[in-house]
Amino acid sequence: MYYFIFSAIVVFIIIGLLFIKSYYNKLRLAKKRLAKVQGKWGKPVNARRNFDLIRIYSDATVSKDKLSVQTANDLDFNSVFNYVDRTNSKPGKQYFYNLLHHPTTDIDALHELDNSVEDLNLDIPGREKLEVELSKLSSPDAYFIADLFLKEHKPVFAPVMNFYIRVSPFLIIAALISLAVIPNIFSFIFLVLLFAYNIAIHFTSQKTISAYTRSLPQTLIMYKVAVTLVKSGKFGQVPGVKQSLTNLTGLKRALKFVNIESSFAGESSDIGYAAFQLFKLLFIIEPNTYNSSLKHISKYHDDIKEVYKFIGWADTLIAIQSIRDGLPVYAKPEFTVADGKIEITELFHPLVENCVANSLYTTDADRGALITGSNMSGKTTFIKALALNTLLSQTIFTSCAKVYKAPVLKIQTSIKTGDNIDEQKSYFQAEASAILNIIDNSSQKEEIKSLVIIDEIFRGTNTIERIAAAKSVLSYITAKQNFVFVSTHDLELAELLDEDFIVYSFTDSKDGRVLVFDYLLKRGLLKSTNGIAILKSMGYPETVIDEANIISERMMNKYLV
Repeated sequence: MYYFIFSAIVVFIIIGLLFIKSYYNKLRLAKKRLAKVQGKWGKPVNARRNFDLIRIYSDATVSKDKLSVQTANDLDFNSVFNYVDRTNSKPGKQYFYNLLHHPTTDIDALHELDNSVEDLNLDIPGREKLEVELSKLSSPDAYFIADLFLKEHKPVFAPVMNFYIRVSPFLIIAALISLAVIPNIFSFIFLVLLFAYNIAIHFTSQKTISAYTRSLPQTLIMYKVAVTLVKSGKFGQVPGVKQSLTNLTGLKRALKFVNIESSFAGESSDIGYAAFQLFKLLFIIEPNTYNSSLKHISKYHDDIKEVYKFIGWADTLIAIQSIRDGLPVYAKPEFTVADGKIEITELFHPLVENCVANSLYTTDADRGALITGSNMSGKTTFIKALALNTLLSQTIFTSCAKVYKAPVLKIQTSIKTGDNIDEQKSYFQAEASAILNIIDNSSQKEEIKSLVIIDEIFRGTNTIERIAAAKSVLSYITAKQNFVFVSTHDLELAELLDEDFIVYSFTDSKDGRVLVFDYLLKRGLLKSTNGIAILKSMGYPETVIDEANIISERMMNKYLV
């Protein structure tokens, strides 16, 4: 008996010391988080992002306004997200990723978003405290919170196994007490067999239930973070969130054991955390938690979603201000009437270092523009920048320009197209399919007009048919009052589309054998090309270069206007 009492005292002392150590670790972690928050403000966060988990929430969202897969790929969406993502929490990343996939046409909603951003970021120390709170949800396990309301979770164990999982902890406790009172080999063997079987259950069921069980401690952390954010008073009236937090008090009580685990989150290197994980393994806590929590999660499904969206929204408001502070210049967009013009001053692409800014103005008569230019001169980057800034303006009310004036637009692109072996489509068929989709979604009956961006239209077919088809398609789309911007090497298109399109060009100059680009957009048709110059610099035979120059000059004289 004395042995048992002594052992219990030792255990309690160890647990007490672990909790004291945990308390000081949390203080140290809070200081570390604050320093990290302050150090990354206004800068792209260089970190590896798991897009399979980030897009969980977005993939489950179905909307006619959602950015198409084609356009997301054309705009290098993941690279863009790597640059603009300044969120502090994993739910914040998922929410922000989804927001950027849904350009809105609701101008009032965009102004409300902007007002919330401005209000939240007036108090910098207060905002930093909120960022520290949000960073408590930075564990990869927090990605799986969304699964709690996006998926239906069903029992995975047979009734007999459920019964064993429920009684196993009591059998282990009984065996331990038996060993403490009367040490005997039978109780020891029985305990070893229980532990061995429980370890087997844990690892065989882990793949099926781990995402669910890993999310539960994070859900309770999310609850605590949301309570802190609401109490801060920096988010105005949030009655829906307050009610959901009140309802989730019941979930917190039901998951008392999980609540203990949530206190260890963020301290994976702590010895107490390691001991707790071993305890979970031997007592098959995760399968037990899965079985006991299913009905509670189902009951609080909508409340978890409401709090999750609040956390994501709050994190996004902070991220938007960080993006703005990090840009060399930005403008809040001014949205004009549906049939208005586009006026953008000093537009640039945020992913291009030291990007040369360019301005663009359409007229009532010319709703389209042909962008001509030599290779590597910047025409594709420019049209991507135009589409990307339209997206940023209609999602986070921020444009990479000095002035952005345009109607709200639907973004449609055809930039990156390739052969599709699985569907047995040639390059031209794939491109034609993408452009047909643009035509179908740009009809006269569409209330919201489109911004259509096409790079090298119909490049997959011969010159005569390419130019003929391109002219007819571009005239058709602009006739439906859409805005169309097309990069092309086909100088003949400028002549054919003279009445409907403004013509711009990017040029280069030669410094010896080196090509020099100024990346400035100029009004008028391209006056020079560099394809042959590139061939010469690569060492092509002089006879090939000379003949190519003669033919090129003859064709340029024919088509320059």
